Amino acid sequence: MRQAFHGHGASRGAALGHARVRLPHALDVAEEHIEADAVESELARLHAAIQAVRGEMHALRERLHGALAHEVGEFLDLHTLLLDDPELLQGLDRLIRSGRFSADYALRLQRDRIAGVFEAMDDPYFRSRIDDIDQVIGRIHAALHRRDAGMQGIAGEILVAETVAPAELVQLQAQGVLAIVTTAGSPLSHSAILARSLHLPMVIGAAGALQRVNDGDVLAVDGSSGLVVMEPNAADLRAHHQRVRVHARERKQLNRLRREPSRTLDGVDIKLYANAESREDVAEAHAQGAAGVGLYRTEFLFLQRAELPDEDEQFRAYRDVVLGMTGRTVTIRTLDLGADKADRTGLALRDEPNPALGLRGVRLSLARDGLLETQLRALLRASGYGPLRILLPMISSREEVREVRTKLDSVARDLRHEGHEIATHVPLGAMIEVPAAAIALSGFIGAVDFLSVGTNDLVQYLLAADRNNDALGDLYTPLHPAVLRLLRDVIRLANARGKPIAVCGEMAGDPMFAPLLLALGLNEFSLHPATLLEVRRKIRACDLAALKARAPALLRARDRAAILQWMDDCG
Repeated sequence: MRQAFHGHGASRGAALGHARVRLPHALDVAEEHIEADAVESELARLHAAIQAVRGEMHALRERLHGALAHEVGEFLDLHTLLLDDPELLQGLDRLIRSGRFSADYALRLQRDRIAGVFEAMDDPYFRSRIDDIDQVIGRIHAALHRRDAGMQGIAGEILVAETVAPAELVQLQAQGVLAIVTTAGSPLSHSAILARSLHLPMVIGAAGALQRVNDGDVLAVDGSSGLVVMEPNAADLRAHHQRVRVHARERKQLNRLRREPSRTLDGVDIKLYANAESREDVAEAHAQGAAGVGLYRTEFLFLQRAELPDEDEQFRAYRDVVLGMTGRTVTIRTLDLGADKADRTGLALRDEPNPALGLRGVRLSLARDGLLETQLRALLRASGYGPLRILLPMISSREEVREVRTKLDSVARDLRHEGHEIATHVPLGAMIEVPAAAIALSGFIGAVDFLSVGTNDLVQYLLAADRNNDALGDLYTPLHPAVLRLLRDVIRLANARGKPIAVCGEMAGDPMFAPLLLALGLNEFSLHPATLLEVRRKIRACDLAALKARAPALLRARDRAAILQWMDDCG
């Protein structure tokens, strides 16, 4: 019987296939005791399963590169840390030794105990980590029985679940899943962002789907509108096939824009930079006709290794990025470890009570002796091979900028004295992702050469809403009057002071937001290469003068509905 579910389109594309339903995770294991002489063998079985899971995650980490390594790697790193958590491991051992429980039942008891602790916490960030605990426990349980923690035989099917973790998406796509439908989540969550990067159709918030869809039901999924139809009729099938044809035609048209300018209808050129993390990303940015690299992440050099990369290793990586862009500007962000980016070097703190507000970004670089100086030396040496800018993450005060500037000038003098060829001037910029930096910008804008707005963090800090907390999916949105007014103030000040400014968060990569950002005065975007052509097409359809004339109406909007109406009116 036909039934329609209305959710939110999180990743464009259309899919038609059988449903595979995954109910919310619950480790349903009956209480089971073992004999005293079986304790050691049961412990060995458990430890072998844990080691197998470590190997699986390491193998997946090795297969990732570029933006996937950044998005998925953060979660794999967190899961690896959980696997090494003494409280988890010692608790399991105690349950088996003292309680003589089976490894399966010990997993259930330990999962429930840890989840209870997390659920009792006031901090929503920690409550949201229950999903990570479930992922890790589920993997161990699957390894105990020598079966894949993922879903077998899902090729050509559409997964219907409550949520899907970012680390699962890569595996699901490799297994041939056609699309994802979830009943929870946010279009700006890590999973949604990654689905767009993978070009995997995804609909979130499809209320009722888990209760009414069964394995084998035929689903037609529209990742643009958020419509999911169970047992589609003839009209639904015609609409689906039309969407597929339109999507194929759009991809062909987009490919023709690779060498076209990012120019509005009234003749204003807009710069589209690419976010990158690897040679592959740089090559794609070059192929898509990016104006340069607006955000190159350096964390990949530090993650999943026991020793810090030395100056020469960093220099070679940065130099290769500069050479790869053949004279186009490359903006390299200094190390941004901390929060949910774990490392094995011991740089980032593991037990911070609130890591999102902790020792991360430039704070960490300044707190660790020699860390920043080594990276600055490598960056300045790379500047001898082409235009390079240095971007500082998590800036919150003028003092931080001035301290880095002092170190940069000192390092430059040393390198010139040593005979290195470096650029005469290497621009130093600040990321605006802390509300305090946006509000106090007038006090330190003179200390920087350019700005980049990280809207992902700025929005969640401004609205006190974790973008990865499904319960806050409707609260975490850039379409809030406070967000738009703050963006307007930051962009207007930068333009008035002649400082280049870009938006490098997820807003920049969504074509839907392009008219809004243009109306606020933005003329530089930094986005994932996969969405660059779509944003270019949107910009080429915009009349900049008309958008700016309508900006006052946008800023008078009192709520999300009014902002959405403004966007609809702009086409």
